[in-house]
Amino acid sequence: MAKLRWTKEAEQWLKDIHEYIARDNPGAARKVIAGIYDKAQMLPEFPELGQKYRSEPEGDIRILLYGHYRIVYLIRADEFIDILGVFHGALDIDRYFP
Repeated sequence: MAKLRWTKEAEQWLKDIHEYIARDNPGAARKVIAGIYDKAQMLPEFPELGQKYRSEPEGDIRILLYGHYRIVYLIRADEFIDILGVFHGALDIDRYFP
């Protein structure tokens, strides 16, 4: 089974999402972040669960959906899965992964 790692950028995205939602509803913010985190925890057992976005020399970049959010991750050949970012569906993902 692969090991899941969160990049600093992905952790920052989660913090930003939490802060944005918490302005209006702290309980909903906690629920959304917990849901994203729980969904990502499926990846070590089912790494190809998300849709393939593109291939890179390091491995395949895939996108896993959770509600209005996209969890972008990289499946590495060295038994690691790196969470690269968490994006709202309204954002242009190509802007962040040119």
